[in-house]
Amino acid sequence: MRADRLLSLLLLLQNRGRMTASELAAELEVSVRTVYRDVEALGAAGVPVCADRGPEGGYRLMDGYRTRLTGLTDAEAGSLFLAGMPGPARDLGLGAVLASAQLKVQAALPAELAGQARRVQERFHLDAPAWFREADPVPWLEAVAAAVWEQRVLRVHYRRWRGEVRRELWPMGLVLKGGIWYLVALAEEAVRTYRVSRVLAVEETGEVFERPAGFDLATHWEESSRRMEAALRQGVARLRISPRAQRLLPMQFGAAGAEALRDAGVPDEEGWVEVELAVEAEAVAVGDLLRLGAEAEVLGPPDLRRAVMTTVAALADRYQGLDPGVDQGVDQGLENFREVHRPGGTDRPGERQVPS
Repeated sequence: MRADRLLSLLLLLQNRGRMTASELAAELEVSVRTVYRDVEALGAAGVPVCADRGPEGGYRLMDGYRTRLTGLTDAEAGSLFLAGMPGPARDLGLGAVLASAQLKVQAALPAELAGQARRVQERFHLDAPAWFREADPVPWLEAVAAAVWEQRVLRVHYRRWRGEVRRELWPMGLVLKGGIWYLVALAEEAVRTYRVSRVLAVEETGEVFERPAGFDLATHWEESSRRMEAALRQGVARLRISPRAQRLLPMQFGAAGAEALRDAGVPDEEGWVEVELAVEAEAVAVGDLLRLGAEAEVLGPPDLRRAVMTTVAALADRYQGLDPGVDQGVDQGLENFREVHRPGGTDRPGERQVPS
């Protein structure tokens, strides 16, 4: 490990020029005292490291000195596929390996190309997780990744929605989707997908497996994603939505929201339009649609409309009595809602009545 660190320190000085002990310590994830010792070791090995004192000081290599010790190890070469994703690389236990590989690649590049690579790194950054979502804890990710790499059979204790199960898996690959890690594995003669954060325990069987001929992880993921999307969107909701909801629809419903807007009806005097939105099963659709709040009204199907009405009424009843100062407004709003949505109260579900 120290030999790798000394090489990384040498390549840092070669690629970046003068660096302080604190900067080197941060890059190598060691203490400043360790940097001092490593610099002394490099000097004893004949590497001309110069120490400049003063506010602009630091360590640098003697002018004209360059090392050619830039050969990549197997692990470093493999880690380069994660070069744009330092966070996921750390999750997989490859953070230090990736940093070392990048340094070696930079050291092997001509000066002009090395400068271009640094400019790209300074100006572009990939942040995989979605906004407002904490990363899943994945304590078994490294073990699962090792099994994927070495084609080892695993026994896993896994938490499903319907309860916990134990499965024997042939781990075929890992996928990072929206900041969430998924394991694609062969189980019970079918390729299935498992969320790594729901793995409760991992046990190695000592067995290895042969990957099925012709299996391609990227192709499988794309096809299974399409199938899952089609299975989830089980119905179509007819909505009347405000101008604000029209802006929210693509953000909250993705491609389904954008498609609904493309086929929207003609706006009325207030800018509201009618749309048809692909939705999941009723229990899920109710929660999704209520995220639009008062900016949307469900016109159909009737069962979905009734389910939304029931949920809204239950919420209103629950919040009554919490604050006497707002009870009157809640009562009036609930009465207006029930009047507009009562069976037979309007000629069509979306028509509003002005309360007397």
